[in-house]
Amino acid sequence: MLRRQIRNPWQSRTPKESPLTDNPLRNPGQSLDEAIQTLLGEDVLGFIIAILFCNVMTAYEWWRWYTKMPYSPGVLTLFCVVVTAFSTSRLCALKKQLKTLRLARDGEKAVGQYLEMLRETGYRVFHDVPGKNFNLDHVIIGPKGIFTIETKTFRKPAIGKANVCFDGTSINVNGYKPDRDPIVQALAQASWLSELVKNSTGHTHSVKPVVVFPGWFVRSGLDARSSNVWVINPKGLPKFLDGSPQKLSPEEIQLIAYHLSRYIRTQPLYMA
Repeated sequence: MLRRQIRNPWQSRTPKESPLTDNPLRNPGQSLDEAIQTLLGEDVLGFIIAILFCNVMTAYEWWRWYTKMPYSPGVLTLFCVVVTAFSTSRLCALKKQLKTLRLARDGEKAVGQYLEMLRETGYRVFHDVPGKNFNLDHVIIGPKGIFTIETKTFRKPAIGKANVCFDGTSINVNGYKPDRDPIVQALAQASWLSELVKNSTGHTHSVKPVVVFPGWFVRSGLDARSSNVWVINPKGLPKFLDGSPQKLSPEEIQLIAYHLSRYIRTQPLYMA
């Protein structure tokens, strides 16, 4: 009796494609994760391979010398020393850069996980929204309006005070001004998002920029209350939101969130 052969549909020779028609939404710190992977895969690995290659070739030349074979270890040794010294110095710099990126990534993830709790109060939460050569760490859309959240994760002293002071126009982190002005950065991001929302929905909505410093105590002067930017510890955000007036209806929240979601899904999956 002949058995009929049943073809497995998964083994078909016809072209296949992903069942996903859109890219997924991004996770907190995803751009930083991608930057870390780029450093590890392209820069760090390259220098490690260079060091290993030089050492292997030098060891081979010394082995030839030891076995009385024709040898010339001097030139290779000099070459190995130069490459090893250069690669080691670059690896030290990359290690410092990776440490900074990982701290920033972990800060974004911690803030992102904290913001997720706002969903229970009617907010839509988006992470790592890509712009042109930049990204918004987080965006929340809810009854009190649209907010961009810029996360600044700085190392703080193990002993002593760790204060961020905001006078309404500038920020000091334990007496020092950051290299990049977070206020200017936050205002530019909010302006960009406001324009994006206007172009995609046809309606004009203001966007409130927020700069958060996880783990730091933020002191704000009297002028800070009337500032266009909130500078706070992320745990203080619910209190600030509670004190804000109602701005968006459920329908407006849904419309803005839908268009922002569509925008994110059409962007390249990998930013780095």
